[in-house]
Amino acid sequence: MVHDLYILMITAGVVALLFKLLKQPVVLGYIVAGILVGPHLFGEKLVEMENVETWGNIGVLFVLFCIGLEFRMKNLFESGKVALIGVSTIVGGMLLLGYGVGRFSLLDNMNSIFLAAMLCMSSTTIVMKAIDEGGLSKARFVKGATSILIFEDIIAVVLLVLLSSIAVKNSFEGAELAEKVVVLVVTLAVWFVVGILIIPTFMRWVRPHLNDEILIILALGLCLGMVLTAEEAGFSSALGAFVMGMILAETKEAHRIEHLMAPLKNVFAAIFFVSVGMMINPASLVAYWDSILFVALVIIVGMIVFGTLGCWWGGETLKDAMQTGFSFVQIGEFSFIIAALGSKLGVTDPAIYPIIVAASVLTTFLTPYIMKATMPCYNFLYNHASPRLKAKIDAREQKVEEAEKAAAADAAKAKNTPSAADKVRHSVRKTVVTKHVVDLFLKNMSENDQPEEQTTEK
Repeated sequence: MVHDLYILMITAGVVALLFKLLKQPVVLGYIVAGILVGPHLFGEKLVEMENVETWGNIGVLFVLFCIGLEFRMKNLFESGKVALIGVSTIVGGMLLLGYGVGRFSLLDNMNSIFLAAMLCMSSTTIVMKAIDEGGLSKARFVKGATSILIFEDIIAVVLLVLLSSIAVKNSFEGAELAEKVVVLVVTLAVWFVVGILIIPTFMRWVRPHLNDEILIILALGLCLGMVLTAEEAGFSSALGAFVMGMILAETKEAHRIEHLMAPLKNVFAAIFFVSVGMMINPASLVAYWDSILFVALVIIVGMIVFGTLGCWWGGETLKDAMQTGFSFVQIGEFSFIIAALGSKLGVTDPAIYPIIVAASVLTTFLTPYIMKATMPCYNFLYNHASPRLKAKIDAREQKVEEAEKAAAADAAKAKNTPSAADKVRHSVRKTVVTKHVVDLFLKNMSENDQPEEQTTEK
């Protein structure tokens, strides 16, 4: 096992460094490293695939746990309309498009469903990295794009649960699926409410005694405990990790846990992407090159169209909507996880996995260049738009600018007025039974809005 880990780490490190020097995403380097150490390229078994898969599965849990830690209810509420309409348009449109591509390619119903799920999720990691490297972190569209990505992550976790159920039954039954969704929503609500009532309060009590070592061990223990709870309830382990991340995101220790988790997440996430690469047979890439290009084209065009339309319908300016759509032109970690799930359960065609991974690599490579094409495309569209459409574009720009000024003014006034949480607390003062419970829940939910206390000394 130590030999396997050595081979993985040294190969991944060297190849990732090379990709970094070439200014390419290191995720691509990890996948290439997997191809190099995999059984297909040189015909030798350099590492045991079973060990790599075990570490990769742990990596998935840590990645989803950290994504949950980035989940902020307040940020989602602020984006509201843009996030909801945007994610509905993107995910709904890509699901239909992906299913249509599957049927057009003569895939059966089950393969088409899995293919649709693989194509409907952009990569949060790759999008945010591309935005940061492009110097766009402060751009206006980033807030809405981030909220859409968070909603996509939530939908992806739900899809994992539903796809597992569909694959086991090997059928798509509407009534049973609806029942599964209801059970899932109720279970998530119970977990989240109970978690918000108990865990932030517990973390507050023990905070004076939490150094970095104890905090990371406690956080991982809570994560794995929720993973086991999810598995016992009949759901995926990924769901449990994500939910615990969401719960801990509402504590004052959220940012500290994120910081402490980063090295661990990076190590196991790298192993996961290496394991993805190990499953790719380079010969299959040559055999399916036309399918890879076709799927990549579907992803790029679909994400641009549905991303732009969704954000425009959600109330963003055309420029911001196009910047969002042009930044979503890839698939990533969740697509790999769904593809691996289909392969593991034996319900998807073996050819789909390498096609999806190769399409992801290609679209990830092209993402920075496509993002740079946003403004030329916007200027071309604006200059060739009809007078009526141009008037709508200008009116939307003015409306958004006025809304921003109003929001800034409201924020200044809000400093001297009671918060929404305070108003809700005041409204329940007369109830005896619910008073303490509601107060506790609201207090925990609003913890991140309070000023950070001084970090406890180790």
